[in-house]
Amino acid sequence: MSIAYPEFRASRCTRYRFRYSECRRCAEACPHDAIALSDEGVAIDSARCQNCALCVTACPTDALASGGFKPVDMLRQAIRQDHFTIACAPSGAVADAVVPCLGAVDAASLAYLAKRRIPMTIRGATHCSECAHGARGATQLALNLEACEVLAKAAGTADVRVDWVAPEVESRSPSLPTIEGGGGFAASRRQWFRRLVGRRADELAQATEPASSSLPTPDKAIRPGAYALPERRELLQIVCKRRDDQPFSIPLHEALPLMALSLQPGCTACEACFRVCPTGAIGIEESPADWQLKFDLDRCVGCAVCLEVCQPGVLAADAIFDARPEQPARVLLAMSKQRCARCDRHFVSHTPQEACPICRDDEDAFTSIFG
Repeated sequence: MSIAYPEFRASRCTRYRFRYSECRRCAEACPHDAIALSDEGVAIDSARCQNCALCVTACPTDALASGGFKPVDMLRQAIRQDHFTIACAPSGAVADAVVPCLGAVDAASLAYLAKRRIPMTIRGATHCSECAHGARGATQLALNLEACEVLAKAAGTADVRVDWVAPEVESRSPSLPTIEGGGGFAASRRQWFRRLVGRRADELAQATEPASSSLPTPDKAIRPGAYALPERRELLQIVCKRRDDQPFSIPLHEALPLMALSLQPGCTACEACFRVCPTGAIGIEESPADWQLKFDLDRCVGCAVCLEVCQPGVLAADAIFDARPEQPARVLLAMSKQRCARCDRHFVSHTPQEACPICRDDEDAFTSIFG
């Protein structure tokens, strides 16, 4: 199977949007050390890359894309068949769709076919132990299958089981890891969960100064870019819709580009989270009298760059949340506008102020220079 080298789209990458981002999803997914990270994003070494497409699936923002591997085309083919088979190219197995690696078939695609009740068989898992990218691929496949089960469970209630048809792994290999097994894999997932949910917990607990005293994120650390919503996220909007319109409660999961945000006290209204978001999930809504920070669940892909950029550390990811689509945007913070007595600008502040931050900064600078 001929697969083009992944294409890097900088404006979608969290490392490009925020220079200090520590995101390493693509590099950790690559079995061949073909990805170099920098504050400009990623660079792919074509001499090392073996076109497994695991980095493409690992990126929740679709900053990496493969012209030869498009899951949506595979789904269009699958919905026209009574039974669908998928195999990985290295195994040489025959199937309706041949993919570069089984781990590259994302959880949203698996769940979509399961909800459509299309029986699906995954072939080639027995080859993972012999494959050059099998260890990482097998791990990602196990994670995607678990995420599919999480979605299927959320689609039902305690009394009603939704008739999803779970994908079947043909001749499951002993080398295919389970979610409970594999110490390194489990440790990696714990670190990821702590980074999202428990981020800066120790620092906040030990802090002696109020959160508002935190230094703002430097403007040059954030680069602008057009908003983009990955196809996987749009698929999940279909998957997470219930006919009875009951909550679709799921836990935060590494293989699902989904996340719900909450805001703790201490927000400085610096708007850094809004400026850094690559999908437009965080927005600012203003009127002549009010300012609101809003969160749109339908556009969030769980990239977590907003958590990284928040200097007070008051943004948090919910451990369990309702993933139903088309919910009203959540208002994270609302404040009344004030008018500056010096420049007549409107601004927002938690406490009444006579001057806006710009005028106050100018006055402080003038005082430090001229005394």
